[in-house]
Amino acid sequence: MRLKIGTAALAASLALAGCSASATASAPASSSGSAAAAGQTIRILAEGGGVGLQKGIAEQFTKDTGVKVEFVEVPYADVHDKLAADISTGAGAYDLATIDVIWMTEFGPSLAPIDDLMTADVAGDLPAALVADAKFEDHFIGMPQWANAEILFYRKDLFADAKEQKAFKAQFGYDLVPPTTWQQYRDVAKFFNRPKDKLYGTAVKGAVETEWLAYVLQAGSPSVVLDTSGAVIIDDANHVKALEEYIAPYCTDKVGPDPATTDWAAAQNLFYQGQSAMMLFWAHAYRMTPEDSKVSDKVGVAPMIAGPGGIAAIPGPWYNVIPNDSPHADLAKQYIAYAYEHNAMGIDAPLGLAARTSAYEQFQDKAGYEAFTPLLTTLNAPATTGRPMDVHWQQITDQVLTPSVQKALTCKASPTDVLAEARTKIEAILKQ
Repeated sequence: MRLKIGTAALAASLALAGCSASATASAPASSSGSAAAAGQTIRILAEGGGVGLQKGIAEQFTKDTGVKVEFVEVPYADVHDKLAADISTGAGAYDLATIDVIWMTEFGPSLAPIDDLMTADVAGDLPAALVADAKFEDHFIGMPQWANAEILFYRKDLFADAKEQKAFKAQFGYDLVPPTTWQQYRDVAKFFNRPKDKLYGTAVKGAVETEWLAYVLQAGSPSVVLDTSGAVIIDDANHVKALEEYIAPYCTDKVGPDPATTDWAAAQNLFYQGQSAMMLFWAHAYRMTPEDSKVSDKVGVAPMIAGPGGIAAIPGPWYNVIPNDSPHADLAKQYIAYAYEHNAMGIDAPLGLAARTSAYEQFQDKAGYEAFTPLLTTLNAPATTGRPMDVHWQQITDQVLTPSVQKALTCKASPTDVLAEARTKIEAILKQ
């Protein structure tokens, strides 16, 4: 999915230090270039984040192989539209594209298989959810270039304060520590919710659906919205329980600002301004905390919270894919293999993301990379699962899921009724 990041956070993103190193696990097919390929150019369609995370890799690829890499950088939505137009016309304008996971099924029939690249060793160095989403029908069609997941961010200064610790234990009967469960998360949020002091316990996001879907997995559901056969399950017990728990901090506990206008950027900026004690957010934001932020050097991180089904998140991977009409399909495959081999170089980019477990492990014990351990824990959690691979998914999200979360957060309609209505709408979309 696209991450909406506040402009202040982007402007103040931290410079990354240290030399990158290629991951140590076995890489896919050989990435060495041939003399015949030297001087040729491959074109990669990507949005800004995709360019930034691969620029260093592409430059090194050119040095090592002599093959030039030209990025066609476009806004997020244009990646989809331009690739769709190129596929429909057969123009072959791009050798590769870096695409959001939510488009994999839509473009699947028009993408070249890369089964020979997704070896057992390669798959073994990737979170299982990323490998599952790389497949269309019986073939692997994409190689994950980077992945992200929500984790817990919290104010270390508040959690470490002796007076706060004493008061919390007196009220709740256990120590004040970063929460690991739904109930602990609600307890801590209630404890720190002090609007008169311009401090909220947390912010419940009403303008997005992804976090609630993570709760669905945490509730114990093996999938979200649709089951593996494509049947609608949005109104089953796990979905209802997750929505009840998701809205409870605001509707029951009266924690946080009005969620109607709270999206990713709003929640992030609230935390950076020192006005929330905790937030659930994408792990990349840890290293993008502005130096002039009120919480600079005060941010702690922990794995995503857990429900009855354990820790779980909806991962946000992007994949390198090869259109069937790629003019240089062999070179494109060579680049994908090379990019996997040198995946850790993406951590040197401003967004600082990778896909391989070993890539994150190279940095997780270094100062400034503390978010990587909870990120890996969350990405590799057994319950972490991708969105349904359905061509209608974006329409379902825009027309049903987000509006349903918003309606539930009015605190006037029951989650059971909201999701029953959502089921009817989704079934109508699937019949189109």
